[in-house]
Amino acid sequence: MHKGWRSFLAIAALTIVMASTAVQAEPTDTAVKAAFLPRFARYVTWPAVAMPKGGDPFLLCIIGANPFGGQLDDAARSQLIDGRRIVVRRLDSAAAAGGCQIAFVGGARTASILAALGGKPVLTVTDSDSNGQRGIIHFVVEGGRVRFFIDQVAASQRGLTISSRLLALAVGVSQ
Repeated sequence: MHKGWRSFLAIAALTIVMASTAVQAEPTDTAVKAAFLPRFARYVTWPAVAMPKGGDPFLLCIIGANPFGGQLDDAARSQLIDGRRIVVRRLDSAAAAGGCQIAFVGGARTASILAALGGKPVLTVTDSDSNGQRGIIHFVVEGGRVRFFIDQVAASQRGLTISSRLLALAVGVSQ
């Protein structure tokens, strides 16, 4: 093989390795959403009846489709809410959601799951894959960045108070 070709191939291989490393360094939209979810709890106040009792953990539930794999567990592991650890539960239905403070709802049954959680003091979170249905917090990707909308009316109907600090970070707030 000609010396010039070897140099070209070496440079091409190095470029491919560097490009793939750069892509891996950027967090995915799913990883960003997983990082946000447990942090939302710091900026929401639940009614006393909805808070864990005794030493029980704070429950962050995934109901329906789970896009996170283990990313949400990793993100929640380092978070404490009022001195309580956060436990992630994966559920098949809203009927099993008793005790959940936050519920990420996704998949084909989003509308029926949101309806079943409607009157409960649960912070519902959805994303753009939720078939047009929206929870109290709804993730979107705008300009390559993960952002979110907040439905403050729905939150207050469920007895939840969202901090002005979180409301200020939202792309839009329904009031």
